[in-house]
Amino acid sequence: MRGTNVGADLCVRQKHKVNRQFRADTQVCPYRKLLLSVCFLLMTWNASAQTLDDYVQEALEHNPSLEASYKSFEASMQRVAQAKGFPDPVLGFGYFISPVETRVGPQRAKFSLNQMFPWFGTLSAKRDVMALRAEADYQRFLDDRNMVVFKVKGAYYPLLELDEKIEWQQENLQLLTTYREMALSRFRNGQGTMVDVLRVDMSIDDTKIEITLLEQQKWPLQVQFNRLLNRSDSLEIMHSDSLVMGDSLSLGLRDSLIAQNPALERIELMRQSAIAQKTLARKQGMPQLGVGVDYVIVGKNEMDVPDNGQDVLMPMATISLPVFRGKYKAMSAEAELMEQSFEASKLAMENSLVVDVESVLYELERSRQTVALYDEQIGRTKQAVTLLISSYSTSGNDFVEVLRMQKQAIKYELAKATELKKYWVAMAKLEYLIGEPL
Repeated sequence: MRGTNVGADLCVRQKHKVNRQFRADTQVCPYRKLLLSVCFLLMTWNASAQTLDDYVQEALEHNPSLEASYKSFEASMQRVAQAKGFPDPVLGFGYFISPVETRVGPQRAKFSLNQMFPWFGTLSAKRDVMALRAEADYQRFLDDRNMVVFKVKGAYYPLLELDEKIEWQQENLQLLTTYREMALSRFRNGQGTMVDVLRVDMSIDDTKIEITLLEQQKWPLQVQFNRLLNRSDSLEIMHSDSLVMGDSLSLGLRDSLIAQNPALERIELMRQSAIAQKTLARKQGMPQLGVGVDYVIVGKNEMDVPDNGQDVLMPMATISLPVFRGKYKAMSAEAELMEQSFEASKLAMENSLVVDVESVLYELERSRQTVALYDEQIGRTKQAVTLLISSYSTSGNDFVEVLRMQKQAIKYELAKATELKKYWVAMAKLEYLIGEPL
């Protein structure tokens, strides 16, 4: 990192020099131009390469399905506000086509205003139901968020695997090229055969084809990854990560699973909303109280009487009579059945999550042991290749065995990259299941 910063400072200083001075400097130091080019490439790489956390954050900010889930939660919050409101008042107007004659004059028209009030505690019970459902929708948003993170990681690690495999194949290609020069040199000196050169040429061609095929596999993975981030398919995935084995886990996973998984918490909140729904059903089965006022417009009477033409103001009180009890009993029974349903669903999800966690833990341990085995095999194979190369350099024998062991070595390296990818995908799934990062 220190070397990169020094190179960057050098690039900035050189940028402000005039071309004539730059040419003079390059004549003094013929490698200055090359150094500047390397500096520029390093600065460009550092500016564009991103870590997995950067990509995850970008997905959380731009993924359309996650945005839809959050908007759904915001809509459910508006239902909480709706639950607080009283029923709308009722304003009525009546006109007497045939005026009703009274002692003080004929009644011409009537205005009425009435407001109903639910039974005590009905609005708070409705608000509790809506609030619990809104919180459940928020837990669903958290679960969707965790799923997006899992999908991003699940698409990111295969890209790392491809890059690792391409690097190993390119390194293998360089080694094979070296072996070809060695075989060709021995053939020219009369100590080897042309068959050895042809054999390594075939291995080089096979490796080039493998590199081409690996490069072609990048495009669909790149499209999948960019779509998760809601950006153009053609944007290249620049990263600064590599596949290495992680630390061993020592957590109370089952406790974390029960406490943190949003999908499980959502079912619990829906169960609580069903309990609140039973309370609401009882409250809605109680009478509603109403207050109002009638205002009657009275015309003047031809007779001179006290209060002639005096309008009438009449306060009123009303009460609803919930005599049809069937619907309220059905509402209470529905809430009871939904509570039982959510209890069973929660138990089923707990069982399923525990099974999934145990399965993932097995996959993680299997990958850990497999990678350790590959490391041992890679070390032994490389040692064998070194001994075979030494033997070939002196005696000219066992060149076929050199190529075979080199092929075996690269096979172990590629298999290790695949196993590391599986390990980190399983780790991402475990994080999704327990609802928190590890």
